[in-house]
Amino acid sequence: MNTMKLMKSGMAVLMAMSLAACGSSSAAAASTAAASSAPAETSAAASEATEKKVYKVAVVKQLDHASLDEIANAITAELDKLAEENGVEIEYGDVYSGQNDQTTLQQIGSQVVADGVDCIIPIATLAAQTMTVAAEETQTPVVFAAISDPDTAELVGIDYVTGTSDALNTTQIMDMILAQNPDAKKIGLLYSKSEANSTKSIEEAKKYLDDKGIEYVEATGNTNDEVIAATSSLIADGVDAVFTPTDNVVMAAELSIAPTLAEAGIPHYAGADSFVRNGAFATCGVNYTDLGTETADLAFKAMSEGVENTGYYQSYEVMPGGIITVNTDTATTLGADYSSFSDFGELVEVTTTKE
Repeated sequence: MNTMKLMKSGMAVLMAMSLAACGSSSAAAASTAAASSAPAETSAAASEATEKKVYKVAVVKQLDHASLDEIANAITAELDKLAEENGVEIEYGDVYSGQNDQTTLQQIGSQVVADGVDCIIPIATLAAQTMTVAAEETQTPVVFAAISDPDTAELVGIDYVTGTSDALNTTQIMDMILAQNPDAKKIGLLYSKSEANSTKSIEEAKKYLDDKGIEYVEATGNTNDEVIAATSSLIADGVDAVFTPTDNVVMAAELSIAPTLAEAGIPHYAGADSFVRNGAFATCGVNYTDLGTETADLAFKAMSEGVENTGYYQSYEVMPGGIITVNTDTATTLGADYSSFSDFGELVEVTTTKE
């Protein structure tokens, strides 16, 4: 009887051990399966991340100044937004600056083409012309920004080139000059002969003034010092107002010449709001943040769908104007009434900045 009890007890122990072993084996198997599935999912996610489409973009400014900086900042901000919205990566690195030197721009063009970028976004005319030449062999899309006269700059009719234009409404600015001072008898035309941007607008201004029988005086400069000297000559000539189109050379000197003109009682009308933020009196032009945003949109479409599908194949998009910007600091120094400007469009008042 005791022997039977011992045998039964032994069998019960063996069965319990067997069940426990089975349970441990199942749990281990389940644990192993779970462990193996987690890395697989992680690996799939990592693989998906590495397969995300990557676009490389080169943003190239002709030089450093407020207008071109504003455009470049708007372009990079929009590229970031487009990357997030479309589930891609857009690499643009540091924004290049050609320092208004053609040799430097040519070096940048050669470098970015050799780097295999998917798109080049040049800002201002000389940068756009140089990048177009650099990309000719590879046909890398070139989407330019802020070209006042793409036709004269020979940037149209090219398969891999498109962009945005900040074409100036010269007639409207001339009308503003006479609305503010109907008795104006002599207008100064201040610009750089090295700027293709200025050519068309200066010719338009001359024709307008000739038709009105108003005298004009031209003064030009290709460096800061020359622009300052040209400004002094216009003051000595007794002009009633000065007009400058979207001229990058004059813009770079605006902080220096604006106080001199204002203190002489001469309003400076210019081709972009960046001039006005640096002390010029007034402008009627485009919003450069909007222009930069639209340029980035065109660039993304050129990369993802082809330049021919941007809507501006072998051509360009002219940005709408109609924004009147007035520097109230300068207006106070001049003692100028600019209430009539509200008849020309949306009036925006700014003060002088040092950027």
